[in-house]
Amino acid sequence: AQHKSIADEAKMKSVLALLLLLTSADAFTTTPSGSVRSTATTTTSSFSRTSIVLEASRNKDKVASRSKWAASRGYGLAAADDSGDAGKSVPRLIIAGAPASGKGTQCEIIKEKYGVVHLSTGDMLRAAVAAGTEVGNQAKDFMDAGKLVPDEVIIGVVKDRLDESDCVESGWLLDGFPRTPAQAEALADAGVSADCFIFLNVPDDVLVERVVGRRTDPETGKIYHMTFSPPEDEEILARLEQRSDDTEEKVKVRLEQFHANVDAVKGSYTDISVEVDGTKSPADVSTTIVEAIDAVLA
Repeated sequence: AQHKSIADEAKMKSVLALLLLLTSADAFTTTPSGSVRSTATTTTSSFSRTSIVLEASRNKDKVASRSKWAASRGYGLAAADDSGDAGKSVPRLIIAGAPASGKGTQCEIIKEKYGVVHLSTGDMLRAAVAAGTEVGNQAKDFMDAGKLVPDEVIIGVVKDRLDESDCVESGWLLDGFPRTPAQAEALADAGVSADCFIFLNVPDDVLVERVVGRRTDPETGKIYHMTFSPPEDEEILARLEQRSDDTEEKVKVRLEQFHANVDAVKGSYTDISVEVDGTKSPADVSTTIVEAIDAVLA
C-alpha cells in the first residue's frame, strides 16, 4: 500500500508538471483583433483548473503587456513573438525645444543609444521630393512657387516616412515636429502616436546668449561658441563667421514664433510629456531623457 501511495504521488506530480508546462505555452491565445483570451477554463478537472489559473496569473502581466504593444502597432501576439525580441517596444519619440536649446545634441545621443531613425521635416520633404512620391510632388509644387507647404501635405510626407520599414522596425524620433497645434491634431488624425514627448526648457535670456555667441568655421563647418567653447587656435578664431540670423534681434523674433505655438503643442501630449531642464550640462540632460524613455518603454 505504501509503494502504491508513493507511485500515485509521483504520478500526480508528473501530471501537475505537465499541466504547468502546457499552461506556460498555451494559457493565452490571441484573437484576430490582438486581444488576449484565456483557454484555462476548458480544463475539466477542478484541481487542474486551479493549477492553470495560478500559473496563468503569474504570466498575465507580461503577456498582456506584449499583446497591448503588438496590437497597438497592428500585429498579433504571434508576430511579436516571432520578432526575436518579444515584448520589446520600439521607441516612438518627439523632441521639442527652442533654437539653441541643445536639441541637436540630444537627438544625436538618443539616435546612438536607441537606434531610432532621426527625422526632421526639412529632410523628409527633400527626400520625398527627390523620390517623386505623390505627396513629394505636391510639396514640390508649393516649394517651386515659393509658398509654404500646407500642413496636410507635410502630414502626408511625415506619415509616409513613418510607415517605411526602418521606422517600423527601429522606431523614430521626430525632431521639432509638430510645430503647431494644428499639426499635432492632424498627426493624431493620421493615426500617428508617440510614446514620449520630450521638451527642453531653457529661459529666453540663456537662449539668446547661446545663439548670439555662436560662430562657424567656414572651412570645417564646426560650430564654436565665443563664451562656452571658443577655439584655441588663433588662425581658426580669425576666420570664424556668424550666421546672419544669429543676432539678438532676429533670435528674439524666432523665440516669439516658437512661444506662440509651443504651449498648445505641449498640451496635445500632456499624458506623455517630459519637461527637461535644458540649462544643465548635456550629460545631465541626456541622463534625464534616457530615464524618461526607458520608463515608458519598460
